Amino acid sequence: MSYQVLARKWRPKSFATLVGQEHVVRALTHALDQQRLHHAYLFTGTRGVGKTTIARILAKALNCEAGITSQPCGTCSSCLEIDSGRFIDLIEVDAATNTKVDEMRQLLENATYAPTRGRFKVYVIDEVHMLSNSAFNAMLKTLEEPPEHIKFILATTDPQKIPVTVLSRCLQFNLKQMPQTHIITHLGQILEKEGVPCEPAALKQLAKAAAGSMRDALSLLDQAIAHGAGKVEEANVRDMLGTVGDDYLFGILDALRAGDVESLLAVADLMNTRSLSFDAALQDLATLFHRIALAQFAPQALADDSERQRLMPYASAFDGEYLQLAYQIAIHGRDDLGLAPDERAGFSMTLLRLYAFRPETPVPLGEAATKREGSIPSLVSTPSVTKRKEPAARQKSISASAAEGSGDKEAHDWHEITTQLNLGGMVRSLAQHCELAEVGADVITLRLPPAHKYLLGKTHQDKLQAELQNYYGRPLRLNIVLAATAEETPAERGRQLQRERQERAIAAIEQDSFVRNVVELFDATINESSIKPIN
Repeated sequence: MSYQVLARKWRPKSFATLVGQEHVVRALTHALDQQRLHHAYLFTGTRGVGKTTIARILAKALNCEAGITSQPCGTCSSCLEIDSGRFIDLIEVDAATNTKVDEMRQLLENATYAPTRGRFKVYVIDEVHMLSNSAFNAMLKTLEEPPEHIKFILATTDPQKIPVTVLSRCLQFNLKQMPQTHIITHLGQILEKEGVPCEPAALKQLAKAAAGSMRDALSLLDQAIAHGAGKVEEANVRDMLGTVGDDYLFGILDALRAGDVESLLAVADLMNTRSLSFDAALQDLATLFHRIALAQFAPQALADDSERQRLMPYASAFDGEYLQLAYQIAIHGRDDLGLAPDERAGFSMTLLRLYAFRPETPVPLGEAATKREGSIPSLVSTPSVTKRKEPAARQKSISASAAEGSGDKEAHDWHEITTQLNLGGMVRSLAQHCELAEVGADVITLRLPPAHKYLLGKTHQDKLQAELQNYYGRPLRLNIVLAATAEETPAERGRQLQRERQERAIAAIEQDSFVRNVVELFDATINESSIKPIN
């Protein structure tokens, strides 16, 4: 038995099963129930939103043997023949291949004959905007005053190309794009009936890729089922679509929030390794900035509670002006990809632009004043960095065998270890975002916050493992667990030291006698974000 694609198998056969076009269904239902039937209808909308489907349902409603009704029985011979495409009085015409005036005249000549089987002879002209001007002129008179047994249903994706004289003779219905929630619900119901297991996150990815088209969503669902060998799983759907996962996008946001340029570029390197689309990444990033702005200014606009909870920390971390700028940088960066030396360079420059224009994280005034007391008087002098007191959490329980193997307790200072390892790029970023959990006789365990799990590439772990084996001088297996860190990581310490250098630089400027004189003389203020330490 031949397989029937989901888009055809699950095409709605009644107004009750139609998804996402309630405004059109309501108008047509009332018209049918009250017998207020127009002779010409025009359905407009993008591909896959139900134009032809509604036309066929309307043809059934007009020709059902039970009478003109908004709820055709679906079981009479007329309904069954329309569903199977065999109803002789339903004439479907593809205007894209029948554009000439002679073909339209022949069609209209046949329209004068009474229907053979049904109550009405229904002409469905798809992509009607493809007709030539002569063909449109030929149908004007018939379209305005057709015989009583004729109904015209026109469908188009580009109503702007239809002459006004034709538009004025039709009842026009604009079909909207399908909301993602409608698509997700409909796909879930179909998979349940088909007995195909699925992950909700995978359906969300399919709905997003469909871009408002239910037919596209069903075609992608067919492909996903085949790609996943009878299962619809998020990882397989992402691989199939080549989409950029949320982990990468939120990794970019985390790096921007932390001011960590190495992690920011590490995301670009990892995406390039996996051959992900940089264009799609910038599109999704712009969408994410838009959603964060909504969470900041109008959180009630986010209907999904889980999405709102995930975005609120970023809405608090970024100010409103930066979100507007970041949105513009993302969409303009997407336009510039074609002009860049290559897409990777264009994407990296966009990320660097997001980093360069981010506002400096302000230090509370009371805390800043306390920290600036006793600061160095000039930027020229080299600041002395006071060694931070290690937290109690740094005292680890290390096995005796491991201690004997290392021969040096300081060898377990992860901050010191990372400075001595020969690492670069993403491997260095991975090491600096970890903390040392345990060193055993043959295994070393690191703890990595889940927010940075995008750094967990196999090649990066292998490189780090090799460097740790060289450092300890014995075979070691690297084990990285995803968990919240109990202490300060090297990356966090580096950012803290950078903030301290920034505070000293600001203090040095504010204490400079020339600067104070200028401030007092001109009633000026110091733009602290423009001050950068020279070392």
